[in-house]
Amino acid sequence: MKINDVLRGKGSNQVVTISPEATVTELLALLAEHNVGALVVSADGSTLAGIVSERDVVRLLNGTPDAGEVRVSAIMTEQVHTCGPDDLVDNLMRLMTDRRIRHVPVVVDGALTGIVSIGDVVKTRIGELEFEREQLSNYISG
Repeated sequence: MKINDVLRGKGSNQVVTISPEATVTELLALLAEHNVGALVVSADGSTLAGIVSERDVVRLLNGTPDAGEVRVSAIMTEQVHTCGPDDLVDNLMRLMTDRRIRHVPVVVDGALTGIVSIGDVVKTRIGELEFEREQLSNYISG
């Protein structure tokens, strides 16, 4: 199965982005509003400047006064692992496990086209296993 199949299963491919100049307070509001664990950092909504997650915020809160006023650019991860729509889900699972990351932006020709979370991958894999179980059950009983 390919990443594009996962994106299709998610429905809307709209990726929530945040400006590197936004504050952590604005970041927290967007995370809560969209019920997500990470946002792609982008100045224009298309190019990838970084990624910022709940983990980044937690690390910041440990002893940082006025943490809400810190800019996203100060806590984001700039070296972002990405994938393409034709990449295999198995390879993405390996990347997420090896690098201990939960969100991977999908990029085509340098432009952001989607994002895949570990939850999306697990949901896809469960769907595949249920389909295989159903097929085996039908084969055995019929």
